[in-house]
Amino acid sequence: MNATELLAKYAQGERNFQLAKLSGVNLKGANLSGIDLTSSDLTGAELSGASLSNAKLNSVNLSRASLTGANLSGLVESYSLNLSWAALDGADFSAAQINGVNLSHADLDKANLSGANLSGANLSKASLVKANLTRANLKSANLTEAKLQGADLSRADLTNVKLQAANLQGAKLGVVSLPNMDLSSVNFADVDLSKADLSNANFKKACLRGANLERACLQRANLMRANVSGANLKRADLTDSNIYGANFENADLTGTMMPDGEIYEPADSQSTSEKPISITKKIIRTEQAPAPVGPYNQAITATGTMIFVAGQIAIDPRINEIVYPDDIAKQTEQVMKNIEAILAAAGATFNDVVKTSVFLLDMNNFAAMNAVYAKYFDEKTAPARATVQVSRLPKDVLVEIECTAVI
Repeated sequence: MNATELLAKYAQGERNFQLAKLSGVNLKGANLSGIDLTSSDLTGAELSGASLSNAKLNSVNLSRASLTGANLSGLVESYSLNLSWAALDGADFSAAQINGVNLSHADLDKANLSGANLSGANLSKASLVKANLTRANLKSANLTEAKLQGADLSRADLTNVKLQAANLQGAKLGVVSLPNMDLSSVNFADVDLSKADLSNANFKKACLRGANLERACLQRANLMRANVSGANLKRADLTDSNIYGANFENADLTGTMMPDGEIYEPADSQSTSEKPISITKKIIRTEQAPAPVGPYNQAITATGTMIFVAGQIAIDPRINEIVYPDDIAKQTEQVMKNIEAILAAAGATFNDVVKTSVFLLDMNNFAAMNAVYAKYFDEKTAPARATVQVSRLPKDVLVEIECTAVI
């Protein structure tokens, strides 16, 4: 079917064009409102300025089609729509029902998607610069590596949305809730995240330069190596967050609840921006040692010099199970390997250890434990140590060791 035939039938009142073969067709500026194109092929079609309002586009292939400035508002029964690589800049999708739509690599700059249902949509690597997404349903949508600079996402539903490596510089988010989200490498520069719920979110290597995070909840968030320079963190809550390697240069931390639970107060408000931020505590985590399974961390650096390593038992991190249940020497060897991995993650070695505590299930095992322990320390500079017998240890292991180091 060609464009002339379709338009003639449409003019006569025909609306059912299911399974139509229309790839490459030129329907620029055509009025096709209410048309049913279910399962049709319109790859590479020219539909710029066309009106497809209230159309049915279920399972339609519009890959690489040109729909610049097209009217697609109020689309109904348009599931599994393929608009990948399509030109949709300035298009109107307001109130469209296009959940599950494929918009990967599509150009949606300045498009109107307000109130649209985009749940489960694939928008990976799409360009949505200055797009209107207010009140849009983006639940479980994939926006990985999407360009959203200056986009308006206020009151949008971002539940379980994927935003890894997306660019949201200057975007409007309003009061959002993004707890437990993976936001690693996302660009939030100059974004307003005031009062946002960002608890447990992963901001590893994210850019929050100049962002407004006033009163934001960042409890237990991972800000490892994030760029937070120049950000407004007034009265934000960073309790138990990981800020190891983060850049807080010129950030305003007035009244901020720091990871250790203390309120940050600048000594001199006039020199706050001239002095580097002093981090009072850093959380150390490494996959080379057993992951914590309770309310504790593998290690903590305090005031930038002291490292407190949590008690380690004979768990092999490769299998996350206890090894050598009946061999005190081999258990001690595994414990020391775990401690060594955590120290290395904090930039320390056994030479920096100043205090250890050894907990034995049976003091008769002391000699065997000590023979292994001694291999890790020079006798002349060995740290202070306490060794005690206990009635029981976690997972019924034979030995547990904790230590403190100074760097």
